Amino acid sequence: MPVWVVADRGYSSHAFRQHVWDLGARPAVPTRRDEAPVACPMPIYNNRNRVERLWARLKEWRAVATRYEKTASSFLGVLCLAATADWLRR
Repeated sequence: MPVWVVADRGYSSHAFRQHVWDLGARPAVPTRRDEAPVACPMPIYNNRNRVERLWARLKEWRAVATRYEKTASSFLGVLCLAATADWLRR
């Protein structure tokens, strides 16, 4: 079970935050301008950018972007291969 659930302002609602709390995780979702402020740990939220950039690089692989593999285990293999190639390239 994840410790944090990080999302952008599009998911900023009391119902979404409550659902995350009910699942046993903590939400890291900033509020919209028209909402009352709630606690959002910015160091946790700022790492979201790194994850999004990683997925963008992994989707350069056509097999990752279109998910040709039918089973989860073979998709995980392609994902690990793409991540390894990305790591070696950097």
